[in-house]
Amino acid sequence: MPKLEARDVSLDYMQPRSGGRLRALDRVNLTVEDGEFVSIVGPSGCGKTTFLSVVDGLLPATSGRVLVDGVEVARPGPDRAVVFQDASLLPWRTALDNVGYGLECNGAGRRQAREHAEKFVALVGLQGFEHNYPYELSGGMQQRVNLARALAVDPEILLLDEPFAALDAQTRETMQQELLRIWNETRKTAVFITHDIVEAVYLADRVIVFTARPGRVKEILKVDIPRPRDLRVKRDQRFLELETRIWESIREEAARDTLAATA
Repeated sequence: MPKLEARDVSLDYMQPRSGGRLRALDRVNLTVEDGEFVSIVGPSGCGKTTFLSVVDGLLPATSGRVLVDGVEVARPGPDRAVVFQDASLLPWRTALDNVGYGLECNGAGRRQAREHAEKFVALVGLQGFEHNYPYELSGGMQQRVNLARALAVDPEILLLDEPFAALDAQTRETMQQELLRIWNETRKTAVFITHDIVEAVYLADRVIVFTARPGRVKEILKVDIPRPRDLRVKRDQRFLELETRIWESIREEAARDTLAATA
C-alpha cells in the first residue's frame, strides 16, 4: 500500500462574479511510497500548491480521493505537516519554543515540548541559536526552525510548499543540502513543491510534472542518481539530461497555456 495516493482528484473554484467554475485540478492520479521523496513541478498556476492543500485537508476535493495509509483524508491531521514558503514563526517565542509549539497544540506541557524540541533544533543545526527570537535569525535559520517545527510532531508525511523560494541563491543551495541530510536521517515521506527544476531533481527520487491548468499528471520521471548527493552532482551529465527533459516538458505546457489564453 502506498503511503500517499491521489485517485482522480479534481478541484473547482467558484467564481462569484461570473457565477462559473474554474477547474484547478483535473483527475490527478499519483502515488508516493513510504520514505520516498517526490518533487512536483509545472508551469505557474498549474495547481501544485492547490494539490498540496488538498493532500493536507485544507481544501476539499470537488471529486476524487486522497488516501494516507489507505485512509481517506477529510481534514488536516497530525499525520501530515506542512512547511510553507513563509516561516510564519511566532515572534514572541524563541526558536526552541517555536519548534515545540505544535507539540503544545497536541497536548504536551511546555516543559515536555521544549525537551522534545531540543533534539530537532540540533537536527537542523541550530545549536547555540535555540534561545534567539525570529528577528535575530537569518532567513535560512528561520526556515530551519520551520522545518524542525514540522518534524517535531512526527508526521507520516512532510509537505513542503516552495520552502526555499524566498532565500538568496547561496542560502538556497545550502538549505537543499541540509534538507537532504535531515531527510536521510528521518526518512520521512516527503512531497516537495517547487518552480526550480534543478532543485526538484537534486532532492527527489521521482519528479512529477503537472500540465498547465487544469493540473493533471503529465509525466513522472525517476531520478536515477545515487544518494547521498553532493551539490556537484548538478553538473553531472545524467542530471543535466533530466533537467533538460523536464524543462522542455514544462515549456511545452506553458506554450500551450499561452496559446489557449490568446485563442
